[in-house]
Amino acid sequence: MLPQSFFESKDTITLAKALLNTYLVHNSSEGTTIGKIIETEAYLFDDPASHTFSGKTKRNFHMFGPAGYAYIYQIYGIHFCFNVVSNLINVGEAVLIRALEPLDGINLMKKRRGVDNIKNLCNGPGKLVQAMGIKKNLNGISLLSSTIYLLPETEICKNIISTTRIGINKGSELEYRFYLEGNSNVSKFEKNKIEN
Repeated sequence: MLPQSFFESKDTITLAKALLNTYLVHNSSEGTTIGKIIETEAYLFDDPASHTFSGKTKRNFHMFGPAGYAYIYQIYGIHFCFNVVSNLINVGEAVLIRALEPLDGINLMKKRRGVDNIKNLCNGPGKLVQAMGIKKNLNGISLLSSTIYLLPETEICKNIISTTRIGINKGSELEYRFYLEGNSNVSKFEKNKIEN
């Protein structure tokens, strides 16, 4: 399990890259699902696309909490997104987990998603939340819990693509999206800068 120090010792951009190749685990009453994080997006306090840009609200409260906690919110009144809170308490930053490579509990993921194509299980933030069975009641939970947590990477990231984020209007020019080059589970491929 990744320790608290892993989350606390990194700025949000660095954490967004460091989370690539780590493993998200969810132990639910239905079973355990595991996916490798292959795509992330960083959201900073001075970022116009961030939920915290205009200050603390009831919705974004957990984003101001300690690093290494979950921030889960709903979009379009349907889908939920899962974020890892980052930086210091009261700063208001987080890393959106945008895509996973499904590794374990795949049949359960297929059942939850209602699809058979493994590449369509977790290739987007709303999809992965549904596939992993992550519910709104986990908002604000520590990622050192027995329910949901992260395991360290087993291989070093070689080619990380840095590009602009998806589905936003403000701050759309910022290259705060990161993904593993060549992974077929990424939500959307774009040619851009490679960081080693």
